[in-house]
Amino acid sequence: QEMGPEFEAETGIHPVFSVASTAQLAQQAENGAPFDVFLAADEEHVDQLVSKRVIDPASRAVYARGVLALWIPPGEGPGVKRMEDLASPDIRVIAIAKPELAPYGAAAVAALKNAGVWSRVQSKVVYAENINMARQYGALGNADAVLTAYALVENSGGTVTRVDPSMHAPIEQALGVLARAEHPAAARKFVDYLLHGKGRDALARAGYLV
Repeated sequence: QEMGPEFEAETGIHPVFSVASTAQLAQQAENGAPFDVFLAADEEHVDQLVSKRVIDPASRAVYARGVLALWIPPGEGPGVKRMEDLASPDIRVIAIAKPELAPYGAAAVAALKNAGVWSRVQSKVVYAENINMARQYGALGNADAVLTAYALVENSGGTVTRVDPSMHAPIEQALGVLARAEHPAAARKFVDYLLHGKGRDALARAGYLV
């Protein structure tokens, strides 16, 4: 919501965003969806599309490093600030994105295992299609704790704790311009805006590492 109007004001180009899990978007791109730029939450899916010549290899770049957060929605689980606290009886439902679809979901499972609590909390975990849906579970009162992107919950109230990045593989987020992009010049302008322009500042304000 922040980048769209800013980029349009700067370039006169109106960007249209399609939001879903990384795996879903990658599959759509491979199947011919009319995307110009693919922004992933990992490197793996971009590299797969590069190898299949769906993405122009010269355009591949890392645009941000994601931050995993533990979010306790307002009114839930008072005092829960550590991964170990998720074993508490006060926490009945933990929402994460499906690890096979979303890199943040895979990072959440890794962090729970490295915290030594996976065996005690696995039965509490519910899986959402993507990180935003995981957040919505908490926002709607259907989860007592959520592991999702820090950028999605930093201003959501409750308790937000950044997960120690050493507890999971780095969430390096890559992008690429599609080889069959209908608007390649506009796509490259958006990539430049993200990598070198005001888009970097917007990512940083949103809680990503750039």
